[in-house]
Amino acid sequence: MDDLRIKGRWNEIKGKLKQEYSELTDDDLTYAEGKEDELLGKLQQKTGKSKDELKKKINSY
Repeated sequence: MDDLRIKGRWNEIKGKLKQEYSELTDDDLTYAEGKEDELLGKLQQKTGKSKDELKKKINSY
C-alpha cells in the first residue's frame, strides 16, 4: 500500500474532504497514525469510492 501523505497536513486535508463530501463527520475523519486502512474503510463506506480513488484524492491535496 502506498503511504498516504497526510502527516502534518491532516487538518487541511480533512477540511477539503468535508467540503467535497458533506456526509462526512468529524468522527469519520479521525486520523490516528498507523490506522490509515481503518480511515480509508470509513471513507469508502461513506463516499462509495474505492481505496485507490480515495488515496489519489487525499494525496492530491
